[in-house]
Amino acid sequence: MVVTQNYKIKVQWRRFSFELPTPIITSNNNLVKRSGWLLRLESLDGNIGWGEVAPLENDYRAHEVIKIKLKAIGNFLSKENLMGNLKAAPPALRFGVGCAIAELEGNIFEPQENWLDPPPSAWLLPSGPSALDSLLKLQNYHRKEVPLTLKWKVGVHDDITEREVLEELLMHLPITASLRIDVNGGWNRSIAADWSDRLYKEPRLQWIEQPLAPADQAGLELLARKIPIALDESLRIYSALRHTWSGWQVRRPTVEGDPLCLLAALKLGIPRLMISTSMETGIGRRWINHLAAVQHKGLTPVAPGLAPNWNPIGNLFSFDPQKVWEAAI
Repeated sequence: MVVTQNYKIKVQWRRFSFELPTPIITSNNNLVKRSGWLLRLESLDGNIGWGEVAPLENDYRAHEVIKIKLKAIGNFLSKENLMGNLKAAPPALRFGVGCAIAELEGNIFEPQENWLDPPPSAWLLPSGPSALDSLLKLQNYHRKEVPLTLKWKVGVHDDITEREVLEELLMHLPITASLRIDVNGGWNRSIAADWSDRLYKEPRLQWIEQPLAPADQAGLELLARKIPIALDESLRIYSALRHTWSGWQVRRPTVEGDPLCLLAALKLGIPRLMISTSMETGIGRRWINHLAAVQHKGLTPVAPGLAPNWNPIGNLFSFDPQKVWEAAI
């Protein structure tokens, strides 16, 4: 039953931290570990909701603000006071509390629905020449009946090397496969134009993700006239673009705020929203998987970006939130 009135909540939180089995190297960051806080909210009648608060590792200000806000929250407070504490809070904190409140109140699922399993994910290739070896290996265990979708990080090595690797990947990529090239804003307009000239007739290209820095929105719009462009970092810096960008959007729910807003948009069938992981514990991953499944029921179903070949293992990544809670440091 959905609960909406004001009520008392017991609030608990604890830190978590984990290292990735293999660092994810991008043009602007090396993702080696993830850290944040787990939330456990309990109403006086015993309903429990779980949340995960994990700003991006290089968002140092968000980490400090969240630490201060969590320490200021008492053990018991009303829902109204808890939500009041979220005003101007970092999106990652609003996501975590929003997750827990939605679960506690029963606002997530349709009748007779539970947590949904995600559709098959895109595979994340490492940057540089090792991408080809990874492609050849994963082709041995990728399910043949599932369309192959790859995401490749570029803008890390020199452009000549990456252009050579591109040709090798295209040579070995099945004709039915899809390729996403993720630049993380690491190109200038000249390099972006060269890659666009090479790829705009390539049928296996799904999109180029964030080829230019978010500050160059004019350049991104120019590129989008020629080749499919997906925005990622731009959407976090200029959130209004979520409502105006007509191309694909890479949505990272854990750093966007209350997940019910994105869930509602997906249920309405708003097109071209791709759900992507930010590397979560099992508590956050339940939401990412569920949102990806809802997206796949919409008008533009697409493989989510869950990086299945890069995830750690252990109780911290269980879909049983109590096990995750107990595994946190």
